[in-house]
Formats: sequence, structure tokens, C-alpha cells
Amino acid sequence: GWRYLLGITALLALLEIFASPFIVESPRWLLSGNNDDNINEASLIIKRLRNFQSEEEVQKEINHIQQASLTQRIKGQTSAHGSGAVKDLLFDKRVRILVISFAILHASQQLSGINAVFYYSTSFFEGIVSDPLLGTALVGGVNVIATYIALLLMDRTGRVSLMLWSSGGMLVSCGIITLALFELVPNTMALVGVMLFVTFFELGLGPIPWLIVAEMFDAKYVATAMAVACQINWLFNFVVGVSFPTMASVLGIWGFAPFAFVLLCTFLFCFYFLPETAGRSHSEIEKIINTKNDM
Repeated sequence: GWRYLLGITALLALLEIFASPFIVESPRWLLSGNNDDNINEASLIIKRLRNFQSEEEVQKEINHIQQASLTQRIKGQTSAHGSGAVKDLLFDKRVRILVISFAILHASQQLSGINAVFYYSTSFFEGIVSDPLLGTALVGGVNVIATYIALLLMDRTGRVSLMLWSSGGMLVSCGIITLALFELVPNTMALVGVMLFVTFFELGLGPIPWLIVAEMFDAKYVATAMAVACQINWLFNFVVGVSFPTMASVLGIWGFAPFAFVLLCTFLFCFYFLPETAGRSHSEIEKIINTKNDM
């Protein structure tokens, strides 16, 4: 029952509390000052996280971080935690397409309908499978497996490619679900469609909007950009969660059509406009997008 579900949540929170002492401090924050103890700690953390084998590699990474921090201070740039940080981010022409990109990706992540599936999966599977709770459990299991597959693909495939496969696959899955609702294919195909929908989501549209923000921006903007991205994401999460029951009752068997439209727009945006960030530095990404804007 629901009491067990709440109990599991409390246990997970307790586990997180006990695990928190093992969380390492941010090397960028440690290197922001001139404290020798902090610099030594940052060196150890960088060596462990990056799996560096030599001190030369560690020192090169430290020099890169310190140089970026020094450049920001020389240019008089606003701190990522200052009151003008959001304004700087939104009005900096050099990163405008990056801001638009992460805003669209985070809005699309929620407007794709993934949480409509997670929130209302039990009612959705009524009449499709004998036990709706079993259908919900299957979707959860597929979600876990697909997340593991995404981890294997993330460092081997470009971000844009994964986003295209993800949004395109989810779009096809919407078509399968809609055909099942129209009874043009067996009802069990709706379950298959939902599983494919969740699988393709976890391959791209699930993790990449969160990952790509850190890859797009340098130290000045990354914290601010992530904060704005979170606000956008949760705003549209709320919108979908509140509106889906009404939308489903009004649209009936066309309930997934709005999600399909969003996914089509996402696919086209990623194909034509989303810059590739995998394996590129922040300066390289800015140079590429600004070159395109000048053409």
C-alpha cells in the first residue's frame, strides 16, 4: 500500500544522509581561493575523479581551472551566485543560442509526456493488461534497464545523435500507442508502445538535458544555467501533471497527439539547431555557434 511506498522513501533519504560524508567537495570551489590545504585536497579529488595516472595531468587540470577563474575576475564578470548572474546569462549574446537550447530541451523533456505516463500509468493500463499494477511495474523495470543502457552509450555517442534517436523513437512510440487506442492494433501493443516510449526517453531526452548544461557553459554560467534549467523543468512538470487528466478526457484517444507534436518539434530543433557538445570545450562550442550566427 501507500504506507510502504512512503516508508521506502524515508529509508532512501536516510541512506542518502549516511552516504553524504563520502561526497567530495567541488575542485573548482576548492581552487577558487589560495589556501594550500584546499589546493592539495583538490589535487587528490581531481586525480581520483579523472583517474589520472601522473601528477603532470593533475597539475594541467588545476592550471586550467585556475586560469578560467582568473580570466573571469580580470574581465569583471558577475559571480555565478550574484544577483546579476541570471541577467548576465540571459542577455549575453555569445551564449544566447545555448540558453535557448537548454530551455527548449528541459521544456521538451516534460512536455514529451513522460511524467504523464509515470504519474497515470496505472489508470492508463486499465483494460489493456489484466493487472494495471503489473504494467506499472514493467514500465519501472524498463526504465531501470534503459538507464543502464544510456550510461553505456553516453560517452560513445554524440549528444545530438542520442537526442535524435530519443525524440524520434518516442514519436514512433506515440504513434503505436495511438493506434492501439484506436483499436487498429491489439491492446497489448499499447503496453509495448509505452515501454518503447520510456526506453527511448532514457536514452536521450531523460539524461541529456541535465548533462548538456554543464558541457555548454564555463564556470561563470554553469551554476546559474542549471538553476534556470531546474525551474523550467519543474514548471512544465507541474503543468503536465495537473493538465493531463483534463487533456486526456477532452482529447480521448487523441490524448498522446500533443506529446507527439512536441516530440516532432524537438526532433527538428535538435537536427537543425542543437550544437554538439561531446568532446568539445566551452570556447569551442561558443566559437561554433557564433560562427553560424555570423553566416
